[in-house]
Amino acid sequence: MPFQIQYILLPAAVLLVFPAICSAQAVLLDAAVLQQMQETVHLQQKQLEQQAEQIRQQSRKLEALKQQVTSLLQSVPSSKPPAVHLPPPVTSAAVPQPVTSGNDRIKLAVSGQINRAVNSVSDGGPTKLYHLDNNASNSRIRFTGSIQITDDLQLGTRLELAISPDSSLRVSQTNQSPGDYFNQRWAELSLQSTTLGKLSLGKGDTASNGSASRDLSCTDVVQYAGINAIASGMLFRETGDDHGLTTIKVRDAFRSRDGLGRQSRLRYDSPTLFGFTLAGSIASEQRSDLALYWGGEGYGFKALGAAAMANPRRNDSGLQYDGSLSLLHVVSGLNLTVSGGIQKRAIAKDSTNLYVKLGWIAKFTRLGYTAFGVDYTNSGNMPTTDDRGYSVGAAMVQSFEKYATELYLQHRIYSLKQSSGVLLDDMQVSTVGVRVKF
Repeated sequence: MPFQIQYILLPAAVLLVFPAICSAQAVLLDAAVLQQMQETVHLQQKQLEQQAEQIRQQSRKLEALKQQVTSLLQSVPSSKPPAVHLPPPVTSAAVPQPVTSGNDRIKLAVSGQINRAVNSVSDGGPTKLYHLDNNASNSRIRFTGSIQITDDLQLGTRLELAISPDSSLRVSQTNQSPGDYFNQRWAELSLQSTTLGKLSLGKGDTASNGSASRDLSCTDVVQYAGINAIASGMLFRETGDDHGLTTIKVRDAFRSRDGLGRQSRLRYDSPTLFGFTLAGSIASEQRSDLALYWGGEGYGFKALGAAAMANPRRNDSGLQYDGSLSLLHVVSGLNLTVSGGIQKRAIAKDSTNLYVKLGWIAKFTRLGYTAFGVDYTNSGNMPTTDDRGYSVGAAMVQSFEKYATELYLQHRIYSLKQSSGVLLDDMQVSTVGVRVKF
């Protein structure tokens, strides 16, 4: 090939091959850039969607707030702004103060009752009215404190004072207004355990107190085995022209022999097992007693029972025994209560007491239950050997449960036949009274 032709073809070939190479590199470069651009666009699109969702959420919140404001504005009268009613100012005397203990570790509770009555007594002389505090369940105030030592052991305190102006224990024909009567009913400390029982130290119920007066009749505020309570201090009169007063009081002729009462004592109560609880106490003046209590429910009945033995440590007396049982048919409200007691004596005949009551509990209104009872008592060798006492009574109690109040009525006849031959007039006592618990 001639030299000139080579020089002409070589540049031409270069010119033909160079654009092809450049074109291939351009294609490769454009594909990478395109992929990167697509990824960027996808990321931006995702961010835009998130921002759009946030905007929609804010819009919904704004719309809800707008509806609330609109509702609020519609509820306000356009004529004037809503009135603000402020409570009237009160004095410090009108502000009830909470019951607190001097020690914040002790839970303190205050309770009590007022029980006032009027007796109309016809004893053979002029019929008279007597205003009194009912000693069957006298007026009182009670402070109880407790602290939980462990899950099973509790420390308790009880301080209770009877405040009984003109107590039926002391009101008589010769002293119609005996004045204030204060009695320290309780002042005790106790330790109670569900598994070990209860130990009590101080003044309070002895183990036998209450064993002769178990009662489910709901009339025991005025009618129970201790029938002397409502007219305890009243004096019998001799039958004759002058109807002179004797020195024999109602409580001398009728006693339920209900244990040793309330004394300073050390008392133990066992845990309850199958409804049974055993209690024993050692009281001042070396007195002691033992009692068994029982309570149960089944076959449509409720029942309470007790039996006790006590040593009163009197020169002329031996052991004392008493017991009681009360049975209530829940559906009908019919109930039966019996009680008996005997005081052994060394140089005289044993004194005895027998009591029986038939009752009915009904609910005539929504105010509360209405309870009725009729009873009979026979006492022997009280106050002296071969004396015999009889008593019959009827009572009604109307409760007002919403107001923690009971209104009661009673009529009772006391009759005493003396072995000495001296005739005594029967005593008739009509009672109306009210008890309010707080």
